[in-house]
Amino acid sequence: MSRTALRICPLCEATCGLTLTVEGTRVTGARGDRDDVFSKGFICPKGASFGAVDGDPDRLRAPLVRRDGELREATWTEAFDAVAAGLRPVVERHGPHALGVVLGNPNVHTMAGALYPPVLLGALRTHSLFTASTVDQMPKHVSSGLLFGDANAIPVPDLDHTDHLLLLGANPLESNGSLCTAPDFPGKLKALKARGGTLTVVDPRRTRTARLADRHLAIRPGTDALLLAAMARVLFEEDLVALGELTPHVEGLDELAAAVRDFTPEAVAPACDVDAGTIRVLARELAAAPTAAVYGRIGSCTVPYGTLASWLVDVLNILTGNLDRPGGALFPQAATDRTPRPAGPGRGFALGRWHSRVRRHPEAKGELPLSALAEEIDTATEEGEPIRALIVVAANPVLSAPDGDRLDKALGSLDFMVSVDPYLNETSRHADVVLPPPPPSQSPHHDFAFNTLAVRNQVRYTRPAVPLEPGRMAETEILARLTLAATGMHGADPSAVDDLVIGQTLGKAVREEHSPVHGRDPQELAAQLTGDNGPERRLDMMLRLGPYGDGFGARPDGLSLARLLDHPHGIDLGPLRPRLPQPLKTRSGRIELLPGPIADDLPRLREGLRQRPDGLVLVGRRHLRSNNSWMHNVPALTGGTNRCTLHLHPEDAERLGVRDGEPVRVKGAGGEVTAPAEVTDTVRRGVVSLPHGWGHDRPGTRLRHAVLDPGVNVNQLLDGSLLDPLSGNAVLNGVPVEVAPVTEKLMPVTSAKP
Repeated sequence: MSRTALRICPLCEATCGLTLTVEGTRVTGARGDRDDVFSKGFICPKGASFGAVDGDPDRLRAPLVRRDGELREATWTEAFDAVAAGLRPVVERHGPHALGVVLGNPNVHTMAGALYPPVLLGALRTHSLFTASTVDQMPKHVSSGLLFGDANAIPVPDLDHTDHLLLLGANPLESNGSLCTAPDFPGKLKALKARGGTLTVVDPRRTRTARLADRHLAIRPGTDALLLAAMARVLFEEDLVALGELTPHVEGLDELAAAVRDFTPEAVAPACDVDAGTIRVLARELAAAPTAAVYGRIGSCTVPYGTLASWLVDVLNILTGNLDRPGGALFPQAATDRTPRPAGPGRGFALGRWHSRVRRHPEAKGELPLSALAEEIDTATEEGEPIRALIVVAANPVLSAPDGDRLDKALGSLDFMVSVDPYLNETSRHADVVLPPPPPSQSPHHDFAFNTLAVRNQVRYTRPAVPLEPGRMAETEILARLTLAATGMHGADPSAVDDLVIGQTLGKAVREEHSPVHGRDPQELAAQLTGDNGPERRLDMMLRLGPYGDGFGARPDGLSLARLLDHPHGIDLGPLRPRLPQPLKTRSGRIELLPGPIADDLPRLREGLRQRPDGLVLVGRRHLRSNNSWMHNVPALTGGTNRCTLHLHPEDAERLGVRDGEPVRVKGAGGEVTAPAEVTDTVRRGVVSLPHGWGHDRPGTRLRHAVLDPGVNVNQLLDGSLLDPLSGNAVLNGVPVEVAPVTEKLMPVTSAKP
């Protein structure tokens, strides 16, 4: 007998509401939830394939423990016994930093990934933290931290109301958006045009998003910061700076004007390959629009000047008065955010509080570059112990980090490794223990991270659509038990983790004068929490203490878990609103337009004015039916246009003697791969493009569909030496490569330091 159940989709950042069709315990269909307060029925091919993702027969159903060199099924008790026995001796013998932690992209798509890793990291106190952020969006965190004092204060474009959108290095018609949570992003762009607005796309590829635009600029990869700096220069030169309501909240305007003086349109045009007159028009149109927003994503982050480009995106929003106003770029306010503190000076944001051992990379937001993981394992130095044990949660760095071959070997040398992953993939195959979470239908869902980036304030929660299968363990319990096993508390009740967090959070809240529960008894507050388990009690606490919460009775009409459960399609909290100066946590209490680390890095950007690549450079590519490496085992999400081919321009193909469909060799500083050529004028001359997440051809995995068409690992072309120095983010775009038919010999490729 079939039934329906609601579920928020966890397969990309759009977080659309789904209506699932369930036969017994199997999800047999998915459609958009028309009553969802946020997505209003929108669904993409990934969401429509929820049942296939959920029911993938290659998902692990029991823990695996390595015995006599082989991974074999074990009980949960045996698995956690092995975790405790493997991790604790490493920490006790070599210290906390010898235990590394790697967190992957799927963590932000689950409740467990949001609630428990922070507790684990707080207890371990290791400096050896690596996440997907440093192969993605870390430059945006760093620029926000320096500008606003908070690395997580990321303004998003007000897509529903803006008159003018300048979009760089993003392809939301394929990705559904990133660092901008917006169901039906394509529809919002079409609505922008329908109401007479203007869309400009800056991208070296003529993507689906670029084809929709009023203007597409095929910029030379990696030069976004130069283009944006020149636009800022024009605003100052032509007296177009208009801070408006931002004026009392901004400092450093004159210093900024002096800092961008050298970046005239004429100076940057040859490097960007964008006409100087066009650059001036872009700046003038941005200033003249009734409302406007500049939005940059992965193509502007994963380049040598990623932090500078991310900073300049917000600088342009500020200089035109479009930051923190409707139709511009605003700071969302999530329901589970901390109780807003009074506006005023904060602690600010610091970089480089510690460094990696081998190449002395500074930490950013508590993380070291994922590109440095292999060397931190396989290289001995006099500066501390190498990483000897690793906890990997929902990550596949063998494919997602540069030089996977080196990392592959390094993982095999570890004393111990535990992986939390539903698959035996290219990374988890090295683990001594694999802890598999259940399918998403068997897990609850609330978006903690993505609601802080949403284009409309709202709150939604869905309980599991399908009961937990016998023999499975909830992901929340897996991560709670992992925390206990790794921190010397193995065997304690996993509810102790939730009780500890609740006690600490309420204890702090009652001491804060701005809190709605100031002066109250934390034990009395804890007794009021509702929910069927520890994670729900924590969600209830966060909702009630948050900006829309009931304050444990202080605001009777406010949010709580009970109220949210009464609204299964979610609660709309209204459009984004101006919030300054409250979100600012800089030491000055104002937006610091020219922070010291940014000013110190600008000479490097000036050197970029003289750089002209004389060969081919590589950029990535996103597919609509894919999200990194973790969906290639689902037949419904592979094939068609979702293929691992090398895009290159017809003129480059002719010059190189490459024919469409034939194999070509691509060589970079980190290695060489062979892929089919796809000759297309959608990529500009001098640029080739490979998608990321592929390369499923390593032995020892259990990915029966992915290995049928494994593709190649684009990150194997990188040696990990190219990083954005401020954020530690890997340079994945605009890197030099050599391309030739398989019959020709390739010359060595060297990577120039940016």
